[in-house]
Amino acid sequence: MKKESMKLVEEPRIGVFVCDCGSNIAGHLDCADVAEYAKTLPHVVYVKENLYTCSESGIVEIKNAITQENLNRVLVASCSPRTHHPLFSSSCAEAGLNPYLFEMVNIRDQCSWVHMGKREDATQKAKHLVKMGVAKAAGLEPREEIESSLIRKIMVVGGGIAGLSAAQALSDMDLDVILVEKTDHFGGLLQSLGTLETGETAEDFLGRVVADVQRRSNVTAYTGAQVKSTGGYIGNYEVTIDTPEGEVTDKVGAMVVATGAVPLIPEGIFGYGNKGVVSLMELEQHLKNDTLEKAGFSGQRMVFIQCAGTRNAKREYCSRICCMTAVKNAMTVKKKYPLADVRVLYRDMQMYGAQKEQMLWDARGMGIRFDVYDPENPPNVEAGKVSYFRTVTGDDVSLETDLTVLSTPLTARQGTGELANMLRVPTDQNGFFLEAHAKLRPLDFAADGIFVAGAGRYPATATESRTQGIGVASRVAAILFKDKLVKSAIVAGIDPASCVGCLSCLPMCPYEAITYNKDARVCQINEILCKGCGNCAATCPSHSALLAGFKPEQLLAQIGAA
Repeated sequence: MKKESMKLVEEPRIGVFVCDCGSNIAGHLDCADVAEYAKTLPHVVYVKENLYTCSESGIVEIKNAITQENLNRVLVASCSPRTHHPLFSSSCAEAGLNPYLFEMVNIRDQCSWVHMGKREDATQKAKHLVKMGVAKAAGLEPREEIESSLIRKIMVVGGGIAGLSAAQALSDMDLDVILVEKTDHFGGLLQSLGTLETGETAEDFLGRVVADVQRRSNVTAYTGAQVKSTGGYIGNYEVTIDTPEGEVTDKVGAMVVATGAVPLIPEGIFGYGNKGVVSLMELEQHLKNDTLEKAGFSGQRMVFIQCAGTRNAKREYCSRICCMTAVKNAMTVKKKYPLADVRVLYRDMQMYGAQKEQMLWDARGMGIRFDVYDPENPPNVEAGKVSYFRTVTGDDVSLETDLTVLSTPLTARQGTGELANMLRVPTDQNGFFLEAHAKLRPLDFAADGIFVAGAGRYPATATESRTQGIGVASRVAAILFKDKLVKSAIVAGIDPASCVGCLSCLPMCPYEAITYNKDARVCQINEILCKGCGNCAATCPSHSALLAGFKPEQLLAQIGAA
């Protein structure tokens, strides 16, 4: 950021840009009326209505207005700040205006979308929001972005296919990698599989990847090891690892969590534990080791029961990959035993993607039977017999079967919660790691510098896990290939002159960015860790904690304009 853009501005000169967003906004409120109203507001010297403010022409108009109209504040009334604020603020910076002198008003989500069919009401609300935005913009202050050094080394936790793929990709970028695997061997669940959905044997595929990772000089791999502690912040983490050779301490710039998941052992479900009843993972191992006969299969009939132990009150989620795995294994059995009666009892088949959908049709073409069952009236398994109510035809079916296979879900690994607490990252209600945003940041945690890949995030196939591992590497590279870490200046600060050291703010910070200085008897904020949530500012009884860009006078100006 140019230093001249940091100069304080005495008299606000605000430019307001109202976006039609095609008909997305203009179709439900009068954008021209909103623009005309903006011209009457204090400190507003320029107003422009755009068809698409985020388009190239819209951005050029903002830049030109900053220079030609000598604007020192810019307000855009358009859509969500979450997706478009970075674009507009960076455009202001390119025109020489401090990006923290930019304000945004959301008249799409908060007006046109929620008041469809009420054009006048939506228009009046948009005027109020623009008025409030202008009032706040007049009190904005220039700020300088926060800079920090970076360590170009990454710790990858988990040596399954996601972790191995991340290590490979990061190593290819000439970055140093520490790979930590809890067990004595790399590979995770892939070690137990026979064939992949691609048709290749898991053993050949995994062997190739593991050998490639182990020969790389910039990958330090530990097996039988666990992460003992972590500290620090993005670009500068301190990690301690327990290894068979002793404790290892190192510094890394980012961390990748790829701890995977484990298949549910279906104890007490559909007769599991009795002769002739196995889990889907156990079938995988029998197929891999060619021991189906030992499991009791004589080539007569095999029945798969889907959703065993999931999509119920205890585990509400769908494991996604069980249907594909069951169909893959059913096809393998049918190829080896062409005369066998192979059936899949399902609630609904989740064969997402064109390749998996084609697999389902190929399975039907091979003669594999698919019958729907009602979860309120599930199949009954006992003494080598499966009985169920066939929903489509409305009749009861009872089948003698050699082997009953229970398709169980992948579940979160034991210890996931402890690791999440150590890294200060969240998990969902099912124990899986929770990404920052399913659509916008699917491989990031909310905590900067920590990423997630593979089945530890949610059940995934080997191909998906490998893709996520490679994707994580690109996310890490986007940070560590910079000369220095630059982060937003919208962070909180504590005034040591007025802080009384009451510690009210400490438990309110979800990012553990606040510490207590015993010598000075005041609380202090690590600006790198702070995410600008404002919890401390809202809690502080002495008003010592203030959030940049949201100071009381700025918020009160908005309220006064409402």
